[in-house]
Amino acid sequence: MTAESFPATVMPDPDWWQALWPQPGQVLAGLGIAPGTGMAVDLCCGDGLFTAPLARLARHIVAIDNDPRMLALAREKVAAVSDAGACDFVEGDAYDIARLVRRPADLVLIANTFHGVPDKARLARGIAAVLKPGGWFIVVNWHRRPREETTVLGQWRGPRTEMRMTPEEVAAAVAPAGFRPARVVELPPYHYGAIFEKPTA
Repeated sequence: MTAESFPATVMPDPDWWQALWPQPGQVLAGLGIAPGTGMAVDLCCGDGLFTAPLARLARHIVAIDNDPRMLALAREKVAAVSDAGACDFVEGDAYDIARLVRRPADLVLIANTFHGVPDKARLARGIAAVLKPGGWFIVVNWHRRPREETTVLGQWRGPRTEMRMTPEEVAAAVAPAGFRPARVVELPPYHYGAIFEKPTA
């Protein structure tokens, strides 16, 4: 995902991203994503940091990004995973998720992007449209801490302090789309995962 679409959401350099999360599969496990998950969407997937481990857990995955270079990198990472499930790579705008995903999803993951979405309610409505009743919407975000406190490899990292969101602010942003908060998971050292459920009725 590029800054022209969502501010302060450019894919970081792989060196510090891997330093921050050397085992992304454990991050997904911490979020409660288990083997046997049906249909998953990695929205704004970037270079596939989470796409590859998610493909090992889900029977089918759709990875969406508007940058073909990032999609190519994600494709390479998934191809290197021998036990990956089926994965479709789709170039497109995250707002168009309801058009880009052609089958109901069990979960939608968006990592390190939601803070920069200009129209969060619009995106949440699109995500709600593709989720099955009872499906999960998972937002991985930087904690609202001063940027100078979130250092990786000796440098300040992450979005500007004023762009960061608390879990409560995320919940308020997605509530108009009907999402109910399920839980918040700490993702050390600097992130949390806010998990929302689409009501069954």
